[in-house]
Amino acid sequence: MVELLSESAIRERAGTLSEWTVEGKELQRTWKFKDFVEAIAFVNKLVEPAEAAGHHPDIAISYNKVSVSLTTHDAGGLTEKDFELAKVISQLR
Repeated sequence: MVELLSESAIRERAGTLSEWTVEGKELQRTWKFKDFVEAIAFVNKLVEPAEAAGHHPDIAISYNKVSVSLTTHDAGGLTEKDFELAKVISQLR
């Protein structure tokens, strides 16, 4: 089982991620694209890194907006896995 991060560790790591926010037990970010096709192309780019990490984000798509939420469900909150995947996702666009 992966270890939950402390509140101070969460704040520290969140401070290194541009445009991501901590909402409760989730790390969240929303991207806005030109259109639906670009939004879906971005989502498709998430597949490989998520599979490689064995860590899968919750994704909401609304036409040209993609919202990604990360949390480690089996740990019950935020872990290092969430922040590592957020860094990778941030570099995809």
